Amino acid sequence: MEPRRRRPPFRGYGVPETDEGMLPWEWAVERLEQARNYWVATTRPDGRPHSMPVWGIWLDGAFFFGSGRNSAKTRNLAANPAIVVHLESGDETVILEGLAEPVLDGEVERGVDEAYGAKYDFTPDSSGEADPWFAVRPRRAYVWTESGYPGSATQFDFG
Repeated sequence: MEPRRRRPPFRGYGVPETDEGMLPWEWAVERLEQARNYWVATTRPDGRPHSMPVWGIWLDGAFFFGSGRNSAKTRNLAANPAIVVHLESGDETVILEGLAEPVLDGEVERGVDEAYGAKYDFTPDSSGEADPWFAVRPRRAYVWTESGYPGSATQFDFG
């Protein structure tokens, strides 16, 4: 499904009202697929933010990442599944907002294992005690290039 593209409501930053210079969703997908490291931000039960780098993959319209069964990320997501995922780069910015859901479907998990292994040359533990995978299907995304900002500033909203 193609997300709705529009200008983000960044007041005071000179973001134009016309569509000229906005980036296509395919631009964001390419960067999500090619990135090696990502940052995820979750919220602790007491409301404090928690941000950590992770490895992950973009697959079938979602971002997948693993986390230790007892990690702060996993505990935070159990209490509040809201998450922000973004790339390392501020030169080519992609920021996703959504909900992280545990991957419970064995077939999906095998596909994620395979894609992750090919990308990182690392095979996750597939025993019964394996750490969980999370899927983030974006609800909103913000993208831009530093060199093209503010004209490249684009927001995507997903159904």
